Amino acid sequence: MKIGMRQVAVGPLPDEPLAAASAFYATVLPLIIHDSATNIVLVFHPADHTHRAWRLAAMQELARAQAPRRVNAVASNDPAAIAATLAYLAKTDGVTGQYLPLTGSGDSNGSGKVLD
Repeated sequence: MKIGMRQVAVGPLPDEPLAAASAFYATVLPLIIHDSATNIVLVFHPADHTHRAWRLAAMQELARAQAPRRVNAVASNDPAAIAATLAYLAKTDGVTGQYLPLTGSGDSNGSGKVLD
């Protein structure tokens, strides 16, 4: 039996990575920790490479702290890419603690086709 995933929109956050991380931990993290959903996917606005480290670390720590609940994140403003990734994550029980930037190189379809 597949259990649904709650999609949580994150942001907008500040452009500067340290300020963005601070805002995330102060405002979004408490909501996620107290959320009763079994599985959560955070949807961040796209950001440059300077945001990757703190976003990935946040997802990894949340996944460890919230196990067996699954916590993942995507970064995109492309609804089709987000929907395809959510469909993939809903079918893959073992994926948790991941940060998946779905856009890159100016390509709004950066995630490509999700394989079954």
